[in-house]
Amino acid sequence: MSRVALIEDHERLAAMVREALSGAGIEADLFHSLSEAEYGVSLAHYAVLIVDRGLPDGDGLALLRSRRAAGDMTPALMLTARDALHDRIDGLESGADDYLTKPFAMSELVARVRTLMRRPPALAELVVSFADLTIDPAQRALRCGADSVLLAPAELQIMLCLIHAAGRTVRHGVLEHAAWGLGEAVTPNALEVTLHRLRKKLTTLGALTRLVNVRGTGFALHAGAEA
Repeated sequence: MSRVALIEDHERLAAMVREALSGAGIEADLFHSLSEAEYGVSLAHYAVLIVDRGLPDGDGLALLRSRRAAGDMTPALMLTARDALHDRIDGLESGADDYLTKPFAMSELVARVRTLMRRPPALAELVVSFADLTIDPAQRALRCGADSVLLAPAELQIMLCLIHAAGRTVRHGVLEHAAWGLGEAVTPNALEVTLHRLRKKLTTLGALTRLVNVRGTGFALHAGAEA
């Protein structure tokens, strides 16, 4: 899964960050305060936490300290307008993996997030494969041999989630969160429609891998010999 949590109360900056990340194949759930973020990150797994220090209800470091105390070692990038050395040291000692001072270039933020996504325990890689399929998230490309198709954002996140599961069944709710996050309203049949489109794209590619409905449980990718 290439979904991150963005904890940032500045609407315009948050929109710019989400757009830059989406352009790199990384989707972000946005939380505007510590209280929203505490609740949201307790419900779902994220590849990276992007945390602003100056939030309406406190310092973003409080969130990071509480997550680390609970045993959550998700990589974290701190955003701050503070550039004093002791502020950076405070952040790193509280469990931050990286630190970015405002203002910053969006390309640098994307590069730093990608670097953090390579670290355990994040599940997402830059390019991932399963059986005869390969996905390049930055290009939103699903490849089989020499052929490729373009994936819509929700399709990309679902395929990344399924490929990381490596043939194991993924529950409906997990796939819905990967595709649309926590804040987006989803119609009851949105997942089925998206999976139908993915099956058609696998057929177009001539892939041996099949997207299988494990009835009553969820969905999984099966290599050709297993399908």
